[in-house]
Amino acid sequence: MEKYQIIQNIIENIERVIYGKRGAIEKIIITLISGGHVLIEDVPGLGKTTLVHALAKSINCDFKRIQFTPDLLPSDITGISVYNPNTMNFEFKFGPIMSQIILADEINRTSPKTQSSLLEVMEERQITADGNTYKVKEPFMVLATQNPIEYEGTFPLPEAQLDRFMMKISLGYPDEEYELFMLKRFKEGNPLIDLKPVAEAEDINALRGYTKKIYVDEKIERYIISIIKATREREEILLGASPRASINLLRCSQGRALLFNRDYVIPDDVKSIAYSVLSHRIILKPEYRLKGMKSEEVLENIISSVSVPGVAKYV
Repeated sequence: MEKYQIIQNIIENIERVIYGKRGAIEKIIITLISGGHVLIEDVPGLGKTTLVHALAKSINCDFKRIQFTPDLLPSDITGISVYNPNTMNFEFKFGPIMSQIILADEINRTSPKTQSSLLEVMEERQITADGNTYKVKEPFMVLATQNPIEYEGTFPLPEAQLDRFMMKISLGYPDEEYELFMLKRFKEGNPLIDLKPVAEAEDINALRGYTKKIYVDEKIERYIISIIKATREREEILLGASPRASINLLRCSQGRALLFNRDYVIPDDVKSIAYSVLSHRIILKPEYRLKGMKSEEVLENIISSVSVPGVAKYV
């Protein structure tokens, strides 16, 4: 099946369960085919968990949900060695992280120590325990959720953890017509139960290979660098975007090009996903945060001030 059609089939399949959120779904698919992870920040009840489950079912991948709580331990995620009296040896029992699609639910409810157990697997696709290294099965993706309004009993994600997420998105409330349509669909049952796969894990691995081959002109690369550099030079910003942000912005631009059935990146690809890739990676100075300034406002000023390249020909 044509790669473009596979992507559209996945999006349309997820839309059978999640209504009126095509933009958010597209960004998750871009991240998926770009080999990254997503942080979903929004209020309860908007379908974050359902969305992740629908994604896993649509691509026929192993799915595990990890509920993050204050008493969760790193071993509850990665696994633990258990003594087997029959063999008189310790055997390592894998934790839920060894699945393919991971829902890290309310990730900021657990301690920084437990949060840090995700750093290695999110970056290197492996876990290390008792001196042994275990590779996770591809495609592997972490989709974490956090609630922006419940600050009591939460632990803010450290910069190193935030930087592991390729994108940060939100769903937002559906409009009236979509919510009415949702009520009619859910009145007779949960459509997630009957959702069938429309792609396989091998298709996603192939799409990731295609994404890496999307052509990026040097002018586009310099455009990306100019945006990243501006985040490090703005007066309002205490900590600018890292080199990993540059790579992720490039990869997501390639992923968006493939989403729109192109084999080359255009400036609009960069601009349309820059907010989602960069908003969680920059830290404003305290005095500007006290004034109520948001990182999205600063990014909007940066993107509007950086000159857009004119690329005459793509090859």
